[in-house]
Amino acid sequence: MSSLPQTFSQKVVALALTIPPGRVTTYGLLAVAAGGHPMLSRMITHILGKSVEVDHIPFHRIVYADGHVWLDPKYDQIRRQLYQQEGIKLDAKNKIINFDKIIYTFDD
Repeated sequence: MSSLPQTFSQKVVALALTIPPGRVTTYGLLAVAAGGHPMLSRMITHILGKSVEVDHIPFHRIVYADGHVWLDPKYDQIRRQLYQQEGIKLDAKNKIINFDKIIYTFDD
């Protein structure tokens, strides 16, 4: 018996769970790795937020293509702590320092 193929949403969730600590990926890279077009990056947060795995997804490891992180005042302190624990440093404008050295492309 063969397993059913994963949907795009299932692939997004599965891949998000593989992003290692201390590394980040972008919404676009995650969309492409899941078999979609980079423009589907706008759907990533929605897909992950609706997942049954939502409590296990490392949202802080998914950032904008230019290395900026999204900090919502509601989760700002928590995300900053997670970045600090993983050795990820942000500059004064919430951009990851050494972004090009910690980017995770799913080919690693």
